[in-house]
This record gives sequence, C-alpha cells and structure tokens, in this order.
Amino acid sequence: MLHSAIYSGWVQHRRFAPRAHSFRYKLFMLYLDLDELDLLFKGRWLWSVGRWNLAWLRRADYLGDPAQPIRAAVQAVVLKETGHALSGPVRMLTHMRYFGHCFNPVTFYYCYAADGVTLDSIVAEITNTPWKERHAYVLDCRNKPVQQLDFSFSKDFHVSPFMPMQIEYDWHFGKPGQALYVHMRNLRGDGKMFDATLQLQHQPVTGATLAKVLLQFPLMTLKVSAAIYWQALCLWLKGVPFHSHPAKISKPGVSSSQGTRS
Repeated sequence: MLHSAIYSGWVQHRRFAPRAHSFRYKLFMLYLDLDELDLLFKGRWLWSVGRWNLAWLRRADYLGDPAQPIRAAVQAVVLKETGHALSGPVRMLTHMRYFGHCFNPVTFYYCYAADGVTLDSIVAEITNTPWKERHAYVLDCRNKPVQQLDFSFSKDFHVSPFMPMQIEYDWHFGKPGQALYVHMRNLRGDGKMFDATLQLQHQPVTGATLAKVLLQFPLMTLKVSAAIYWQALCLWLKGVPFHSHPAKISKPGVSSSQGTRS
C-alpha cells in the first residue's frame, strides 16, 4: 500500500493587526513518501520525477544540495539540529512544478520513526518571495503526545515585508491521516497579529485522481505566486506598514525547536 497521497482542501490567512485582512483559497498538495517516488509516477504520462513534464518533481526546488537526495538532505538537517539520526521514512507535503513553475511558501517534511507510524520530527522549509531565500525550522516531535504537536519559538527568518521580525511563532500540527491540519499563529506582546490554517482531506494516488487535480488546478503554483502578490497589494492599499528585508538579521539557514510552550 502506498503511503503517498493527494491532499485537497483550503488554506486561510487572517490578519488581526494593525489592519484586519483575511482570505481563503482552495488548493491541493502532494504528500510524497520519498521512498515511493519512482513507483508513484511510473507510467504516468503527465507526471514525472527528475525530467520535464506538465507536472514534475525537480530536485533543485527542495531542501539542500541538488546533488544530494532530498531524503539525505532532510536526515542531515535533523541530525545537525537535534543530534538524532532518523531511521524511518520521510514524507513531504509540497507543490511540485506545474507547467514549468514552482513556488512553495512552505514544504513540510514529516519524518517518521522506524515503525513508519510514530512522528519523529517535522521540518518546515520556508521560501520567501521575491527573494527566493530558504530557511528550515526543525521541530522535534519525540516524547510529545500525538494529539499535542505544538511548538513555540521565535521568528528568525524574514518572510513577508508586511510582517515584522519581532514575532513569536505558535504552531500546531495534526498527524497526517484522513485529514491533515496545520495551524500557525504569529504573536507579539500585545496579542495575536496573524494566523494561518491549512485544512486538507486525503485522496489516494491513482491515475484518475492525478488527472482530476491537474484539470481542477492546472496552474496551482502560478495561482500561489499570483495570490501572494495580489494579497500584498491589498495590504499595501490598506496601509499596513512595510518592513524592509533585514539582511543583517535574516540569513537563510536552519533553526530548531524542541516544542516548548510559551
């Protein structure tokens, strides 16, 4: 049985300060077991790994050195940040490259223990725009109740010019299953500034479901990029303060969290 899946649903952003603003979009994402890639798209005319297609997985779009397998890059960053060697599968929630375009505001790498069931770590690889810098947050799930995958830590990577650096993150994850849920809050001393919610439902990977999502969302990643710039314009028109890229503070790299509640 394949562990890879299609997840479809919606993403929502809500801004509470200094101006109220919100939006919700439908989307789909792929949940890819990195050990299943060759099998997953074998014989799929429109889908491929490592070569151009209408939908394809290009190694350079993801974490680490393109000469290194994605799984090895994830294992290396988890070992560096936690001192713990991964022993189980790595399954990533992401957008592939569609019609030549790929942009992932965040790719989540769900890292499992040897049993393939227990979550060991989650790596959140953030990409900002227009700079296209990447930063990975390593979240240690060991010894945490499966229903309480909560992590609080300080922001140390510039993502949006409409959000300051002086932010505390509060992230909650549900373990992927029939539903997949992620909720992120941006906090300051005076309260919640922003939250984002990802709510998705599981579909098996078949020829029919792959064709369906490609027809339903043919320009998924272009839609993501266009929506970012459209929402940025909306924020600017509402007078939300603009924060320049703090180059001396924000350096692409890696940081980790043990999941301590604030």
